[in-house]
Amino acid sequence: MTTYARPADTLTRDALAVLQPGFAGTSAPDWLLRRIGEGLHSVGLFGRNIASPEQLAALTAQLRAERDDVLVAIDEEGGDVTRLEVRTGSSFPGNHALGAVDDPRLTRDVAAELARRLAACGVNLNWAPSADVNSNPDNPVIGVRSFGADPALVARHTAAYVEGVQSAAVAACTKHFPGHGDTAVDSHHSMPRIDASLEMLRARELVPFRAAIAAGTKAVMSAHILLPALDPDRPATLSRRILTGLLREELDFDGLIVTDGMEMQAISATYGIERGSVLAVAAGADAICVGGGLADEETVLRLRDALVTAVRDGELPEDRLADAAARVRALGEWSASAVRVESGVGRDIGRTAARRALTVTVDGEHPRLTSPAYVAALTPMANIAVGDETPWGVAAELARLLPGTETGSFTAGSDPAEILAASGDRRIVAVVRDAHRHAWMSDTVDALLTARPDTVVVEMGVPQSPPRGSIHIATYGAARVCGVAAAEALVNGI
Repeated sequence: MTTYARPADTLTRDALAVLQPGFAGTSAPDWLLRRIGEGLHSVGLFGRNIASPEQLAALTAQLRAERDDVLVAIDEEGGDVTRLEVRTGSSFPGNHALGAVDDPRLTRDVAAELARRLAACGVNLNWAPSADVNSNPDNPVIGVRSFGADPALVARHTAAYVEGVQSAAVAACTKHFPGHGDTAVDSHHSMPRIDASLEMLRARELVPFRAAIAAGTKAVMSAHILLPALDPDRPATLSRRILTGLLREELDFDGLIVTDGMEMQAISATYGIERGSVLAVAAGADAICVGGGLADEETVLRLRDALVTAVRDGELPEDRLADAAARVRALGEWSASAVRVESGVGRDIGRTAARRALTVTVDGEHPRLTSPAYVAALTPMANIAVGDETPWGVAAELARLLPGTETGSFTAGSDPAEILAASGDRRIVAVVRDAHRHAWMSDTVDALLTARPDTVVVEMGVPQSPPRGSIHIATYGAARVCGVAAAEALVNGI
């Protein structure tokens, strides 16, 4: 049986304070409430913790009964990555759609309304926005989570998003520092590497983070990526050169530095979460995010004791741990006293933004949809950040607008003949997601267009190829509201 240190002194309270753990269930377990009373100052929420806004508000009230300035964090980017609406799909388009519109005021308004809904449920720290410049179109984990591939565009929308979120008294956490956009590897699975020069990193990756800091972002999240031009030995999350030398000293960021999930394979498979957490705090991180996969009391105690032991063994300076804990508490104090600014933004701002983002191309020979269609959803494997439980596509809304519409889901290895046979005499609507990254998806679309030139194509990822289809709609994201906008455009025109 493992014996853990009793959290009775300042050192153990500080070690608890820097942890941002998750938990299972839709109400707070006794162990979590007990640890909050002992010094735990943050909790991370995921889709598994949320059933409804009312339930979420009751859950956060439970937590605040133990500590009124507790940080309740969530990964609510809107768009493809939603926890608040994990079972239905988001009411807000994501970053790529907002970048396609390129109206910073709209981005600020969308972020403000999203954050207003979080604040109403008791959430006061949002692990968003993604400030990554999606310079690599084959990026498997960022994609539509980015505002775009142009650093200046990403910078102005990152700043607008930060301002919108924080106007609702919710702290923004800009991520993934110093930039995850030029990777071809998902850090949930292994360690990505960016071999860009220092000059390129300053001209591209760092530009949006400078804008976020100037806009007053309360937190920045580190990335588990290796950037040899900045540090050839350690990934950003564990690099003092990057977190302290670059972010703190050069960029003059004085807020909270949060790690990305420590159980991600880039860290856990290379260093282990205990060792990784010690190295992260020593490097300059203030809050250790853990709980996306590990969501139990034992994990919290293991990490707490790893930090305490590292201090006692002289590996982690005690004043560094104390400084990290103080920054966590300071953000909690800000959140408890921050004043929400009523923006007057309409609750329908998400649908407005999704409609504005659409790019519709029509070949002129085939009219809009007027009769029941057959929706073929060409479904890639979901990345972990997005998850596979959130519905996407246009089928539900098309079925509402055109009763009798049917749908089928197809994956790599599916035969286009199956789609043709299943569609009967209905017009085919092929719905794809990042078709440029999936050869089978592009090949299937080609086969459908050859057999049925009136096939409609809806691209719900990052559009790359020239528009194909009798009607081609780019939604720049797969949020529910993007599907609604696309379906309305197909039936009603735009």
